[in-house]
Amino acid sequence: MHRLLTMKRLSVLFLVTFAVLVGGVFAYQALVVAPGERCEAGGRWWDPGSGICAQPISIAEITKRPIGQSRAEASDAKNRELLEIEDRLAAAKAARNAEVERQREALLGQ
Repeated sequence: MHRLLTMKRLSVLFLVTFAVLVGGVFAYQALVVAPGERCEAGGRWWDPGSGICAQPISIAEITKRPIGQSRAEASDAKNRELLEIEDRLAAAKAARNAEVERQREALLGQ
């Protein structure tokens, strides 16, 4: 009597299935889990959805304001700086206009 699934064939089928599943677990570990662990161990951020390891950036680097300074304080400081620039430009324009008028009067007075 010939049977399709003998004890020898069942044991080989079990061992092959077991080996494929163990290989799948090791492949999953090496290709999916390990890169995230390496990334996070390096102090970076791991995005499992896209598989991207990104370097976190401080908000101070983006906004160019010192750490601890609020948005309102930074805005006030920038506005004061702009007002100083406008005042310097207005003073330079007034000095230029005064010089033009002085030269104009000097030419008309000749």
